[in-house]
Order: sequence, then structure tokens, then C-alpha cells
Amino acid sequence: MKKYLFSLSAIAVFAAGAAQAQTVGSFTVRLGATTIRPAVSSGDLSAPSPAGTKVDINNSSQVTGGIFYMLTENIAIDVPVGIPFKHEVLGAGAIDGTGKLSDVKALPITVTAQYRFGAPTSMFRPFVGAGVTYAVFSDTKATSVLSGITGGLPSNPTTMSMKNSFGPTVQLGLDMKLFDRWSLNVSATKVMLKTTGSLSTGQTIEVELNPMAYSFGVGYTF
Repeated sequence: MKKYLFSLSAIAVFAAGAAQAQTVGSFTVRLGATTIRPAVSSGDLSAPSPAGTKVDINNSSQVTGGIFYMLTENIAIDVPVGIPFKHEVLGAGAIDGTGKLSDVKALPITVTAQYRFGAPTSMFRPFVGAGVTYAVFSDTKATSVLSGITGGLPSNPTTMSMKNSFGPTVQLGLDMKLFDRWSLNVSATKVMLKTTGSLSTGQTIEVELNPMAYSFGVGYTF
């Protein structure tokens, strides 16, 4: 009987904690990691340059976090947080195989409105989201390869910058309750994003980045 009463008490405590999770007015903070995979479609570098001179951009992973606030039992506002992702810009097209042209840091600032299915006490809460991302590019560091392609000199090497830009954002994810106020969050986010790369030589290149971001994290609800 004592074991039975203890089990009932434990269930009641768990249910009380779970009932408070993801209810109206609650905040959930999370910590985890994100991998960004650009789906690059590059234009040609403007003249003078070999026809078909394009670029590619590699993947990047980073420790990330985030917070979401429940406006209703099913609607939340989500804001990821993190530090900039470091990407390598590589030669492609006519200059495929030339290697790294530059490094660039990208900080995606995203806000999404999410619809979370199920009740606040549900163990599994899939969600869909839509919002906007503002990508901030910084600390672009060109290599000697870029200078060699564009006619830069050791005394006057070619430098590169990338234009900050907005992009619409959609999201699909799942929250899984671990215990009490703790949960596991996984999501896939697509951003339709374009930017322009500019060289100190006056040349420019239009690039569609259109990245996918895959995230997971452990969350705690207040």
C-alpha cells in the first residue's frame, strides 16, 4: 500500500509540473547546437573575370540557444540566440577546385511565430512556424587565392564583403517532454536568402544561399 501511495504521489507531482509546462505566459529557454547547410545557387562574378566564375559556401555548426514565449496554449513566439557561424567561401564553376576564397561569419537573427499542436501537458508537441530572418555578415577574410584570380597584389590584396539581407523563414519541429519542466527540442528551418558579394576590385557576385538549419536543444520551462 505504501508503494502504491508513493507511486500515486509521484505521478501527481509529475502531472502538476507537466501541467505548468508550455502554458499561456510561460517561457522556455533552450541550449543545444545548430548546423547550417547553404543550398547555394551562384551567379557569375562580374567582369573582368573568366566566364562562369562562381562561388560555393560550405556548412557550419555552432552552439546555439533560444527562447520561446507562449501567447496562447498553442501559439508561441520563438527567438533563437547564438554566436556567428563561420563559413568558407569556395571557388566554383570555372574556378572549381581552386580552394578557399575567403572566410565569412554569418549571424542569422530570426523571429518565428509557431503553432504547437496538442495540449500543454502533451508528451509530444509537433509545431510549424513562419517568420523572418535578418542575416548579418561580418569578418570576411579573403585569401591569396582570391587575389590571384582577381589580380590583387601582396601590397594591395583583394578584399571581399557580403551584403546583409532579409529572408522569409519557415520551420518544422517537435518538442518532447523529458520530465517535469525539461524538454527536448528538434527543428528544421528553411530561409530563402539572397546576398551580394562585393570585391575591392569593383566586381560583384549575386548569390542565393537558401540555407537549411537543423537544430536540437534541451529546454527548461519557467
